[in-house]
Amino acid sequence: PLPGLHSLDDREVERWVDGIEAGNLYVNRGITGAIVQRQPFGGWKKSSVGAGFKAGGPQYLFGFGSWESLPHKAVDAVAADGATEAVVGRLLTASREWTGTDSGMLRRAFADDARVWRSEFGVPKDVSRLVVERNLFRYLPARVCVRLGEDGNPVDFVRVLGAAARTGAQVEVSSALEIPRAVLSATGQMIDTSVTETDAEWLDRICSGDSVRVRMIGGEPRTVAERLGGRCDVPVWDHPVTESGRVEMLPFLLEQSVSITAHRFGTLHHLTDEII
Repeated sequence: PLPGLHSLDDREVERWVDGIEAGNLYVNRGITGAIVQRQPFGGWKKSSVGAGFKAGGPQYLFGFGSWESLPHKAVDAVAADGATEAVVGRLLTASREWTGTDSGMLRRAFADDARVWRSEFGVPKDVSRLVVERNLFRYLPARVCVRLGEDGNPVDFVRVLGAAARTGAQVEVSSALEIPRAVLSATGQMIDTSVTETDAEWLDRICSGDSVRVRMIGGEPRTVAERLGGRCDVPVWDHPVTESGRVEMLPFLLEQSVSITAHRFGTLHHLTDEII
């Protein structure tokens, strides 16, 4: 069932909206009849399939393509502000010896993350801007397993951690390579578990475990897909790591539509002003 609430108590509405784990929330209105763009549709957990995004939402077409970075000269302009917050700054410093480079790729990527977070992911949007109804689209952090395979690149791994840090996601790390403690510590509280295991050991554990979102770095995507046997509750992002913030932050974000009618039986009220 789709979650809906009827209430004139703004505290109750705020608590409900912040606590419900679902892709579409409805307040003081019916819970059916979602409209493309106004209420992009798609759920969390098993009401979504694979690494897709909300039908009618701004990221929907991303699921129908594959991605790789352009040569760095073509994207230098994207990194104009160059600013990094504390976590990604510590990551750059802590990973320098491990990766063997002061990576321009990481600096460009983290700068693009900051730009995309400000313009796309970090602020709820209401593209329809109706007077009688708010239709907010927002992104919330997800829990993700980041897997560094036996043939994975440490620079790519650090890049993905930086994207995760920008979203506020909680991360489980599984790696076939020994990761320096300084790199893991640089992420603060973001990583709650870190395991060193072979590709085969990791695959056995993922296939026999609970639902999990996975960002693979290296490894054999086809082998993983075959072993999972079509499980729709283990979405896997396995494309090459890119410098694009929009591409790399998506695995760490859940999309949510919140539709709040601004009146009850024709009487306008203020409930929609500060809920989100």
